Amino acid sequence: MNIAELRDRILKQDRRALARAITLVESGRSDHRAQAAELLDQLRDNGKEALRIGLSGTPGVGKSTFIESFGVFLTTQGKRVAVLAVDPSSTRSGGSILGDKTRMERLSRDKNAFIRPSPSQSHLGGVARRTREAVALCEAAGFDVVLIETVGVGQSETVVAEMSDLFLLLLAPAGGDELQGVKRGIMEMADLILVNKADGDLKATATRTCADYAGALRLLRKRPQDPETFPKAMTVSALEEKGLIDAWGEMETLCKWRQSEGHWESRRARQAHYWFMEELRQGVLAQLESVEARREIAELSQAVSKGQASPTAAAEQVLKGLKLRLKAGAEEK
Repeated sequence: MNIAELRDRILKQDRRALARAITLVESGRSDHRAQAAELLDQLRDNGKEALRIGLSGTPGVGKSTFIESFGVFLTTQGKRVAVLAVDPSSTRSGGSILGDKTRMERLSRDKNAFIRPSPSQSHLGGVARRTREAVALCEAAGFDVVLIETVGVGQSETVVAEMSDLFLLLLAPAGGDELQGVKRGIMEMADLILVNKADGDLKATATRTCADYAGALRLLRKRPQDPETFPKAMTVSALEEKGLIDAWGEMETLCKWRQSEGHWESRRARQAHYWFMEELRQGVLAQLESVEARREIAELSQAVSKGQASPTAAAEQVLKGLKLRLKAGAEEK
């Protein structure tokens, strides 16, 4: 299938074409990267835009259960929902174990939902390197909401905030020490903190935990992109599907406020700049994987180990050689 045909099928909401396109953008082959860049460029001005929601949470908090309940809730509201679930990678094959798709059985059967597990491939930030491009493909395919699930909560999980319009932090009911276990960085990024499992014997505990986080949020510096009452903490029960209507209402309120105040477009512009710089950094790192660079790095590494060169001077020499190779490559073209 050529790129033009793949583009047309994606715009016609062909799910198989979408899956094939995501596989293409996730590929590391140079010819596939060129095709992926061409496809994304052809889809860039399609006029379709989805609400991008990033979701992170501690292991065992019930992220998959929440996404399934929330996804089904959205599809009953007439929304088309795409879920990009980032799984931990296999150390042998580099692939995903597809755990999230098997646990979201009800949502995976919904004709208005699309679930795509992707391996993180040890990429820091809780998301796969090409997740941002997969989001763009889902938007082009006409999905109204794209849910981006990270591997798990941690200091580096905040990268998902650089590709989402809203960032949800899902937490479990616990004692007071739980507040100490969540990194401040991810707390400051969260737009909504949802305390899950607010049902049965844990309902009272969840209410207390929610109050603890609400108090902690009041101590954080107010963000200019938020109205007076945000960020906020709420309780939900993914198992009993309670609190989802209220949570969605708060998300819509925050989105409308940011759009009316001009924060929506400026946020997306900053994100585009962030990923432009990230692609540049990754491109430079890829150049260091060339045969010439690896040979030079190996020689200088030995010199540094033996004390014959300082780490700073050796690094400068590698970068200087990289500049010369890039210049020679540009002149050849």
